[in-house]
Amino acid sequence: METEDISKEQDIDLIRRYLATKDARHFTLLYRRYSGKVYGKCISLLREEHLARDAAQDIFLKIFLNLGQFGEQAKFSTWVYSITYNYCIDVLRKKKKMGDIFSDEMERLPDTVDEVHDEALLTMQADRLRIVLDNIPVGDKAILLMKYQDDLQIKEIADMLHKTESAIKMKIKRAKHKAQMVYEELFPDE
Repeated sequence: METEDISKEQDIDLIRRYLATKDARHFTLLYRRYSGKVYGKCISLLREEHLARDAAQDIFLKIFLNLGQFGEQAKFSTWVYSITYNYCIDVLRKKKKMGDIFSDEMERLPDTVDEVHDEALLTMQADRLRIVLDNIPVGDKAILLMKYQDDLQIKEIADMLHKTESAIKMKIKRAKHKAQMVYEELFPDE
């Protein structure tokens, strides 16, 4: 937790210095700190290297242009990931010409799906987990990555997606259920 607090303070200090001086070195440090993580999220959601490269570049342009709007209520990393996820979702929406992938209307599972325990997801072999994640809807993949790979809290995810915490809990529950169903379909002998 101490390291997290130090990192948050360092980010805020760099932002304040950049905004005060417009010295590109400060933004460059932020870019170096987060560019690999942003690109990694883009590639995991968009699945195409050229789209991920373009998206990461556009995301950092958005961050650069809107840095003055960062309100310091959340960690800078949460703000960056929020921009990243929202941008990638927009790209996918445009690419596939589909509606809002986080829309409640697209949920076909009833509210009372069986609970899939976190251990069931975490015990899948990494290569099989990657296959399962690639075979569930991108919104479900994104919500599971936010929760388990990025280790974001329910409240942080809710803030990023402009949903209630209970809606996020249900989306995670449904996404885990879909992942479990895909796993059982793809690997029936397990």
